[in-house]
Amino acid sequence: MSERELLVRRLAGQRRHVLDQIDGLSDEQLRTAVLPSGWSILGLLRHLTLSDERYWFEVIVAGGPLDFWPEDETSEWQVGPDEPAQLVIDDYRAAIANSEAIVAARSLEDPPATTEEWWAGAGMSFPDLRSVMVHVLVETANHAGHLDAVRELLDGKQYIVL
Repeated sequence: MSERELLVRRLAGQRRHVLDQIDGLSDEQLRTAVLPSGWSILGLLRHLTLSDERYWFEVIVAGGPLDFWPEDETSEWQVGPDEPAQLVIDDYRAAIANSEAIVAARSLEDPPATTEEWWAGAGMSFPDLRSVMVHVLVETANHAGHLDAVRELLDGKQYIVL
């Protein structure tokens, strides 16, 4: 298996992990804040959609506009009570599909189309698609782990990682 195939496969696996952990939950469970930090599962999905998929792949890798970003810094974690849960889930799935198309059209060595000045101050560097993919893979895996804890607290379901 090539490095590219490995990165694509592992990222897809973490995305699937996230989606598997929300499967079968009620609207109320998807909206309930379980941990003291106060985010809901739908809020986490919104964050994954905007911050991980759309920002890193649409904006940074592909050079698209950041016109989808909420004005309030905490809004990327918020889902209104009237927003359908299925729409939030569908937005995440659509962002994944778009990210996959962006990755498929590029080489791992391709530099990002957009860079951010704040990266250096944060000790971060993203010189190529490879580094972006690793970053999003780690972020998605981290949040999948958060969902593991929340799901177990909600209904006892455990996600076994082999």
